Amino acid sequence: MIRLGLSGGIGAGKSTVATTFIHRGGYHIDADKIAREVVEPGTPGLAALVEAFGDEILADDGSLDRPALAARAFVDDEQRQKLNSITHPLVGARTQELLEAAPDDAIVVQDIPLLVEGNMAPFFHLVLIVHADAETRVQRLTTARGMPEDDARARIAAQASDEQRRAVADVWLDNSGSPEDLAAAAAALWEERLVPFEQNVRSRTVVAGPLELADPDPGWAAEGIRLVNRMWAVVGDKASAIDHIGSTAIPGLTAKPTIDLQITVADLGVADQLAEVLADGGFPRVPGIDGDNPKPDPATGSVDEGDWGRRLHGSADPGRPVNVHLRAADSPGRAFALDFRDWLRDDAAARAEYAEVKRVALQAAEGDLGRYVAAKEQWFDDAYRRVTAWKATKS
Repeated sequence: MIRLGLSGGIGAGKSTVATTFIHRGGYHIDADKIAREVVEPGTPGLAALVEAFGDEILADDGSLDRPALAARAFVDDEQRQKLNSITHPLVGARTQELLEAAPDDAIVVQDIPLLVEGNMAPFFHLVLIVHADAETRVQRLTTARGMPEDDARARIAAQASDEQRRAVADVWLDNSGSPEDLAAAAAALWEERLVPFEQNVRSRTVVAGPLELADPDPGWAAEGIRLVNRMWAVVGDKASAIDHIGSTAIPGLTAKPTIDLQITVADLGVADQLAEVLADGGFPRVPGIDGDNPKPDPATGSVDEGDWGRRLHGSADPGRPVNVHLRAADSPGRAFALDFRDWLRDDAAARAEYAEVKRVALQAAEGDLGRYVAAKEQWFDDAYRRVTAWKATKS
C-alpha cells in the first residue's frame, strides 16, 4: 500500500479532494472522525477525560461537551498536555488498527487537519496540501458554514502558515477556483500518479527520471530536505547520516531533475537488511548495481575495489525521480560524494566545467543513460584527485 497524508487549512477544501479519492477506491482514514469516536459515551477515552477534568465536561445526555472541555483544557500548557496525553494515544491506536485492516493494494488517504503542526509529514509516501488564500477561506467559512468572521480569522491564524505547509508539500493543489476544478485536479492526480505509484511499490518498480538537463531550480533544495526527512522516518537508527548529494544539491548547477540522496550505514550488510524497508517506503532496489567505479588513490595510484561497494534504490513515484545511494561509513565513495558536492559549491569554475562535461556527455549519449554515465567517468577520475587536493586546503 501507499499512504497519502492529506491536509490543508480550515476552509481550504480538502473534503472535496477526500471525496474524490473515496469515490475512486481510496481507503479513507479521517483523523477528526477518530478523535470523536475515541471519546464517545461509554468509551475509556471519555471516562479518562472526566477523571482528568471533572463531570462538568459532560452534556446532559452524557456525551462530551466540547466547549466545556476546551474551557478547561486550553487554559495553559499543563492542561493542554494533560488532554493530549489522553487523546493522542487513543487516536494513534485506532489509526493503527485501521491501517492494519487496509488491503495490501490500498491507497490510504489519511485526512489530518493538523498534519503539519504535528510534524507528521515524513511518515507518508506523499503529502498533499489543499490550498486557498486566507480571504477565500474566510469567505467560505462565514457563508457556507455560518461561522462568525472573527472566529474564522482566529482559527486560520492558529493553524500552520502557508510557508510551513509548502515546506512539507509533495503535491500542492490550488483551490482558488470551483469545487469542480478541484475535483478534476484530484482525479487527475489519482489516475496519473497515485494509482501507478501504488502499483510500482507493490511490483518493486523503479521509475527512471528523464535523461535531460534542466536549469537550476531553487526548489530542489526544499525537495531534498523533504526527502531526507522522509528517509529518516523510513530507515531510522539504521543510518548514521542521510544527505542530499549530486547535482541538485549544488545551487546554480544545471542538472538532471533527479534528487540524489546518500544513506550512510555501518556496512553493506545493513544496507541489504534495509532493502525491503526502503521498497515498502516507496524506494525499491535497482538490481545489478553493487558498487561505484573505483578511483585510484591520489597518493599511491592503487585501487582497492573492495572499498567501493554501494547499493542503489530508486523512486517508485512517477511524479518524482529519486536515486538513493547506500554506502558504508568507511567507504571512499561515501566521502567522495560529499566532498565532490562541497567542492562544486565552493568552486564556480569547477562548477561551470562540470556543467559543460554533462552537456557534451548528454549529446554523445543519444538517450542512453549508461553511455551518459560512462562519458563522464574519465573526468570524474581526475575530479577525485582535484577534490582530494581541494579538501587538503580546507583542513
